Amino acid sequence: MSTRIVQCHGGVTLLGGGAVDPTDVALCATITPDLVAADGGGDRALALGCAPLAVIGDLDSLSQNGRRILSDRLMPILEQDSTDFGKCLRHVKADFYLCLGFTGMRLDHTLAALTELAARPDQTILLIAEDEVIFLAPPSLTLDLPIGTRFSLYPMGAASGRSEGLRWPIDGLAFTPAGRVGTSNEVTGVVKLEMSGPMLVMVPKAHLAAVLCALWPPAARGE
Repeated sequence: MSTRIVQCHGGVTLLGGGAVDPTDVALCATITPDLVAADGGGDRALALGCAPLAVIGDLDSLSQNGRRILSDRLMPILEQDSTDFGKCLRHVKADFYLCLGFTGMRLDHTLAALTELAARPDQTILLIAEDEVIFLAPPSLTLDLPIGTRFSLYPMGAASGRSEGLRWPIDGLAFTPAGRVGTSNEVTGVVKLEMSGPMLVMVPKAHLAAVLCALWPPAARGE
């Protein structure tokens, strides 16, 4: 296995080969200029006119043309025990990860990406889907969103907690993927969550900046 690690100051954009809105890629570039592609995401990057720092994965989806153009940026990780998304998260060091192209097109890939979020509580990962930004709730979260904003919670295991600022409070509820979930809640004020257990949060992707500020506040940036 390769021991090379891409190190980015601040954040990094990870680009996969799934559904991607070019305007989302452009927005992420204004937040962090560093881009790393996961396997077939290298072709996606080239199509968007982007130059990735590296292409990481087993490289079974990258085209021959992509291999030729990006030959000096390929980082093959041939083991099959993790996804290309997981390989990127493991081999790229950054303060936060803006991740596009890991949802849509294939449901199994989307589910695997959600599993990666749940498995990595020590990394700040924002998964940008077609309509939502998805992240793993930290033990304590304060998020200021407009009143009426859709706010969904989805457990990736047994989870519980308490909330403020939601139309339907979660206090005293036991969540599990095969039981109670918390989708389609609604913001009524500043949202404050205290969570125990793996819980994904989904809000409209228009609020990406607010989510990033909550997960990576100015104090963490040394500001």
